[in-house]
Amino acid sequence: MKVIKNLVDRDGNGSITLFPEEPEDMWHTYNLLTLGDHLTASAIRKVSTESSTGSTSTHRVHTTLTTTITSIDFDPPSSTLHINGRVITENKHVKLGSYHTLDLELNRNFTITKPNGGWDSVAMQVIRDACDPAEKAEIGAVVMQEGLANVCLVTEYMTVLRQRVDVSLPRKRRGVAMVSFDKGMERFYEQVYQAILKHLPIESLKVVLLASPGFLADGLMKYIFAKATTAGNIPLLRSRPKFITAHTSSGHIHSLSELLASQEIQARLTNTRFLKESRAIDEFYAMMTTDEDRAWYGISEVEKAVGKGAVQTLLISNSLMRSQTVVERRRYVRMVEEVKGNGGEALVLSSVHESGRRLDGLGGVAAILGFPLLGLDEDENEEEAEEEEEGQRLEKEANGEGAVNGVNGTEVVKVKV
Repeated sequence: MKVIKNLVDRDGNGSITLFPEEPEDMWHTYNLLTLGDHLTASAIRKVSTESSTGSTSTHRVHTTLTTTITSIDFDPPSSTLHINGRVITENKHVKLGSYHTLDLELNRNFTITKPNGGWDSVAMQVIRDACDPAEKAEIGAVVMQEGLANVCLVTEYMTVLRQRVDVSLPRKRRGVAMVSFDKGMERFYEQVYQAILKHLPIESLKVVLLASPGFLADGLMKYIFAKATTAGNIPLLRSRPKFITAHTSSGHIHSLSELLASQEIQARLTNTRFLKESRAIDEFYAMMTTDEDRAWYGISEVEKAVGKGAVQTLLISNSLMRSQTVVERRRYVRMVEEVKGNGGEALVLSSVHESGRRLDGLGGVAAILGFPLLGLDEDENEEEAEEEEEGQRLEKEANGEGAVNGVNGTEVVKVKV
């Protein structure tokens, strides 16, 4: 992603023109856009014209539109963004106030304008991450079981299922049936092999993980490099050190979190953002078991901990950062800024990653505290009522009303004469 023009003022108002260069830039754009933002981009519009004879004809016109965003549709597998909105600038081809869907494309500029100070610290961090020239950490993964394989690409910000291979296999039996099963497995391996070649950019990946119950992944590894040797696929043969086989409990995509938690895999992915997020969410769950007063989740509970300066690591889902209301988003941004200001760490987890989905299951916000705190989940209204009642009791005692005699427990009441 490139920033073509930055016209944001100190109050966070203004616009930024961006130039997306690769599919993952669409993911960053998705995280930048919120309902109510203004988007300016090129569009194709059908225009009807009427001739002097009364006949009408329709043709397509290339134009530039500015709309107020009303809905956002992002498709991770294809990395496409469809933005529906209401036209807010005059155009000879499009009526003011009409609705249009803008399709954002690679290598085409678009401009985002955020009102009400929308360019806050979190939004600007997304811009910095998107424009970081450092090589992005990427992982290829094939999670499989007999007859089923999920070929995935794990980028820095999302996990994408590139292809699912599903092959019906005959049952394992002795004799002729076993030969039929072996042929079915070879057909299965071949389809997985072709899916890997088609969907995984192996030369640019750091690691390619092959995982399964039993020894299925080892069988696939042997098949891949036997085929590569036969075909003379030099780039694939050179990439052999990147391939790792591992064990998982199943071949379904949710086993990725189990896979990436293993020590061997973590050693190969030390510098990736995904590993950092996975470790943080694992540490939170472990803390809930070993020291529950230092592990809190839920917006109100975590907000109280932030206010007390107790948060060591804040985990917040980027799904909350796309809140439709300005006040709600500012609430989350304030939490992130306050934690960082106190020397803590704030991680905004991707809801497309397994770690982000686990966090969403906790309400989207969790925190690991530097020291234990009790009672963060108590109702504030109950606390206020108790404090008020205690204050009234102390006031009565100070005035000598309703005081209790400490000797015989009888109540002494002052009576004015």
